[in-house]
Amino acid sequence: MLHGLTGWHLLIVLAVILLLFGAAKLPALAQSVGKSARLFKGEMKAMKDEDETPLAAPTTSSHPGPGTPAVASDPPPIR
Repeated sequence: MLHGLTGWHLLIVLAVILLLFGAAKLPALAQSVGKSARLFKGEMKAMKDEDETPLAAPTTSSHPGPGTPAVASDPPPIR
């Protein structure tokens, strides 16, 4: 999965991140990444729970709604 990356590669990446963002911004960056991860995890859990619950069957009424014709007609034949 890491394709030959070693500990030195990780140290170089961390040094570059430190240089780009600076020491003052790293805690805020880590906090925002943590919040995003928690939000993503919560949304994934909600989607999973939603998939597990069966969808309610649509209710049918004895009278048509507004704008619905009382008698359904067949479409005209195609010539």
